[in-house]
Amino acid sequence: MVERWDVVIIGGGVTGCAIARELSRYRLKIALVEAAEDVAMGASRANSAIVHAGYDAEPGTLMAELNVKGNAMYDEWCGQLHVPLQRIGSLVIGFNEEDKLEIEKLYQRGLKNGVPDMRIISGDEARAMEPRLNEKVICALHAGTGAITCPYEMTIACAENARQNGVQFIMNAPVRAIKPEADGFLIRAGESDLRARYVINAAGVYADDVSRLIGDHSYSVFPRKGEYMLLDKSAGGFKKVIFQTPSKLGKGVLVSPTVDGNAFAGPTAVDIQDKADNQVTDEGIAQLTGLSRKSVPSINLRAVITSFAGVRAQPSTGDFIIRPSEKHAHFIHAAGICSPGLTSAPAIAQRVADLLAGQGLELPENPEFDPVRLPIPAFRHMSNEERIQAIKANPAYGRIICRCETITEAEIVEAIHRGARSLDGVKRRTRAGMGRCQGGFCGPRVMELLSRELKVPMERLTKFGGGSNLLVGKLKEDK
Repeated sequence: MVERWDVVIIGGGVTGCAIARELSRYRLKIALVEAAEDVAMGASRANSAIVHAGYDAEPGTLMAELNVKGNAMYDEWCGQLHVPLQRIGSLVIGFNEEDKLEIEKLYQRGLKNGVPDMRIISGDEARAMEPRLNEKVICALHAGTGAITCPYEMTIACAENARQNGVQFIMNAPVRAIKPEADGFLIRAGESDLRARYVINAAGVYADDVSRLIGDHSYSVFPRKGEYMLLDKSAGGFKKVIFQTPSKLGKGVLVSPTVDGNAFAGPTAVDIQDKADNQVTDEGIAQLTGLSRKSVPSINLRAVITSFAGVRAQPSTGDFIIRPSEKHAHFIHAAGICSPGLTSAPAIAQRVADLLAGQGLELPENPEFDPVRLPIPAFRHMSNEERIQAIKANPAYGRIICRCETITEAEIVEAIHRGARSLDGVKRRTRAGMGRCQGGFCGPRVMELLSRELKVPMERLTKFGGGSNLLVGKLKEDK
């Protein structure tokens, strides 16, 4: 017996999970299928974490409209989901007259897009806001609504909230076939078959591959790799998101603080062939080194604690693809979601709900919908009195597992109970392993907790699912 669903969402990135959360407002039977072992495994775990103001996209595009709408929705969404958001503002800096002309274009474009709180300032004004800026900066565009968040926390929070409101998540389930039927679709996802009245294609860089499963070849998605360098908290102290003037490949290399107190430089922008290529390269690091120092000559790159890369989904259309398929009106594309996709996610989710209604899906309100998702209580953020009470209630709060980030056993166990199945799954939910030692101390202890809570042998544990096993066997058998 094949289970039937009102809506099946393909893809567990921030777009798919935001759509799942939005649709859980209604009395619908919804499933989200994801090829990987967890949500936030693609671009949503490796991007710049910027909530863009909205001056960059061409006026009249979906990117422009949904960026500005999404930015305005972030305070409510992050408040309800308890996701960090810091509206620190952003600077696009200029070094010469050519840059100054480009900044003026961005300002005028922002006005057309309806971006509030923008102004062009002098180099001295910019350095008053961000003292570490290069002395050669002569002007900047300041956008007060620019912000920073955490992309994987937003994705996980949306997924948890959707789940608590009835959405079912089916992991390790790559979509292999979709067969249109008279009343919807038959979907083969991993080893499961599902029937759906409506399908949402939010498969990120693989959205065009999913589209072709129903014979829709109307667009392509091209992978563009961006590499980053993450700095230790000791090298932080930045006050603003710092962009250089953009190019045809994107918004350029930026220097920014993170909501956790680190800083980073990135991303590069290299068009690649392999959609799974997230390898860091010597060429990328060299480019990041030179361009980040152009913005901030004093940036301490000796404090880099890790480098990583993400792959962005570049649409052949030059704009977000959010519409019904030309082949089947009940198949809704949410594809080609490159930057500013993270910012736009709440607005994309609302637009998809409107499209479903426009295609005949009734959306009765879910009277039990709860928009609030509570986070895992973080020991590192507690006062001493709160820590004492937490340990009294749960002694596992008294056992520190990750020394760099002060993460306790209680937090890691809760993360596992919420869905973490790998070392990286725990890391994204708790920050265990994100500190200076990058898991060198806490990794084995996290593995022990994963093995204990999941009741699986250590040899079956992975770093991020798939074939990323952490152990291959024992040196000798236990007696």
